Amino acid sequence: MYRENYINSLRKELVEMVANHLTPVALYYGYSETPMEANIKWRPQVLLLGNYSSGKSTLINELLEAYIQDTGQAPTDDSFTVITYDDSETDTLPVRVTDERDGKVLVSDPEYPFESLKKHGERFTSHFRLKKVNSPFLKNLAIIDTPGMHDSVSERDRGYNYQEVIGSLAQMADIVLILFDPHKAGTVRETHISLRDTLPTRTFEDRLLFVLNRIDECTSLTDMLRVYGTLCWNLSQITGRKDIPMIYLSYSPYAATAPQGSQEDTKNYLSYLDNQREELKNAISKAPFHHLDHLATFIETHGERLTHFLEALISYRKKFRSFRIKNTLTGFLVSLLCGGAAILTMLTTGVSAYIGEHLRTLGLENVLHQALGAGGIVALLVIILWMALIQRLFVSPFRRNLMNDLDNLTPLENQSRRDRWESVRDIVRSYLEKTAGRFSLRQVKKEHADLRRVCDKGSREVREALNELAGIKEDNPEVSDAPDSEQKPLQAKTKEEL
Repeated sequence: MYRENYINSLRKELVEMVANHLTPVALYYGYSETPMEANIKWRPQVLLLGNYSSGKSTLINELLEAYIQDTGQAPTDDSFTVITYDDSETDTLPVRVTDERDGKVLVSDPEYPFESLKKHGERFTSHFRLKKVNSPFLKNLAIIDTPGMHDSVSERDRGYNYQEVIGSLAQMADIVLILFDPHKAGTVRETHISLRDTLPTRTFEDRLLFVLNRIDECTSLTDMLRVYGTLCWNLSQITGRKDIPMIYLSYSPYAATAPQGSQEDTKNYLSYLDNQREELKNAISKAPFHHLDHLATFIETHGERLTHFLEALISYRKKFRSFRIKNTLTGFLVSLLCGGAAILTMLTTGVSAYIGEHLRTLGLENVLHQALGAGGIVALLVIILWMALIQRLFVSPFRRNLMNDLDNLTPLENQSRRDRWESVRDIVRSYLEKTAGRFSLRQVKKEHADLRRVCDKGSREVREALNELAGIKEDNPEVSDAPDSEQKPLQAKTKEEL
């Protein structure tokens, strides 16, 4: 009980850290269109992908111990289904679907993190729904079932961009299960695109779990090894990885195996293999802990990106300020030269001769005052003209050169900085174009310093809290009864100082 309360308390503090420090900056500068905590404040999510016959629905039914999703060899469901816990029902009742909501309601409900999915259009929302189930397995996580992948189905056939939707959901998910069956071991076109293009750009490699499911349908051990080898080969070609990822070998425990000595005795190879269904279930049940780790990574990743973003703005403003100072000093020098030239002209031309005729009556001091006054007026007119018109002629080319050479705004001495810069360069350009480079340097510096504290001190303390969590056992007798208010994973000073 204490471990669960600890996880919930830490998750709440991490979401508050994002809401208080990252979201205001992200919204103000156009880094994000919606509050950044919107996609992470909900419960941990497990996303299931696979072709239409890979056994996703059967696996879900077994995890929930009830018939929740339709199953079959042919495509049975073309909807994205969020399956979550209904805490209004008691666990003593039979597990069943207690409530359903359609996609239009779901993407508009602030309780859920799916508002960003509106961008995929009404055709998608008509294929999006939520089921509430009173299964104890869902107390700390939600499962998202997806339509089976095909070889020939295109975006036009579905009416929405399937890969974009998969990418959005994978970005939210803490675990992504990719199921294969013996008949299509990684050869489906949409699976190929997802593994090669979509998932690598939207999620992290350590969140992917590969499952070779329904191995009971192999005719023999030799057939199963052939299928396994084929899947390994396909994954290595698609992902480009030299090392083969862990692949769970799984089948339904209800799969019948023939008794020894029968004509179907070839299925007895299953008795020599561990059904990793239970290991897979344990891996899925760890989603809440992974969720915390991913929240910490979320803060670190976006904190560093926003810091780099502000660093570029600071550099731009400093360069522009330095240019303005140099340009103003140049104008001042030009005005002095013009004023001096005016004085010399007055003393050496016909005007000075005219003054000379009246020198005896005016006096030498008054003549010099008139010449200096005229020179001062000329200098003042020149500096006004310089600041109002001439300087603008230099500003536009200078801005244009900076915009064309944004990569020189920040040092890119290592790959990490280059990757971060790649993710924010277009946002920097967009903000500079929108503001024409006019923004408060003092404000940007203040926000940059605040984010640096979040990245350095905040993320360090979060990692320390996660390490402490890893050492907490479920049955800790000393603190298992502590109320939530006393269970503060992060020290109180963390939120105040950040």
